[in-house]
Amino acid sequence: MSKINTILRNLEKKGIQFSYYETAEDAKQAILKEIQPDNVVGIGGSMTINSLKLYEELKRAGNTVYWHWKVDASEANEVRRKASTADVYLTSTNALTEEGELINIDGVGNRVAAMFYGPKKVIVVCGINKISTDLISAIDRIKARSCPPNAKRLGLKTPCAETDICNDCLSKDRMCNVTTIINHKPMTVDLKVIIIGEELGY
Repeated sequence: MSKINTILRNLEKKGIQFSYYETAEDAKQAILKEIQPDNVVGIGGSMTINSLKLYEELKRAGNTVYWHWKVDASEANEVRRKASTADVYLTSTNALTEEGELINIDGVGNRVAAMFYGPKKVIVVCGINKISTDLISAIDRIKARSCPPNAKRLGLKTPCAETDICNDCLSKDRMCNVTTIINHKPMTVDLKVIIIGEELGY
């Protein structure tokens, strides 16, 4: 817990709200309590959010939810745009440093953009497997442990999908197109980070 406490202290210094939960179920219930029945919810591409089954719970509660994973490919871009201006945006982070920095790499860019501009409130969920010592180790972690399995899952024709090793490729399917670092709370977004004491996502 000493590492977690360090991260929480650093998030507080940066003006970012935070919570820590031992289990995914506890975190899920806390997230649902923060979302009102009339809130429009957007979701970024995230295996962590998917594993928490938040989409299903919110739909049952009557919320309008925009998630491009749940629509036909022809509708995906429009749904991405609607998600980016939602009342609440749910996503995960590719890495969280001990300094409290959120490091993310994206293919389209909708997920990372919505983390700091557009929605009124952003809730970023992070399993303990995403915690990295510093910026360099965070990017190394993403390239080694996030991008290859995601490329495989999406059926992308990239070298990492075949070799499990990032080649900094020039493939048309390349997913390492946009890299962002959130150092402090964005000015216009109510940002909260939820750390879970379990391994979740890539």
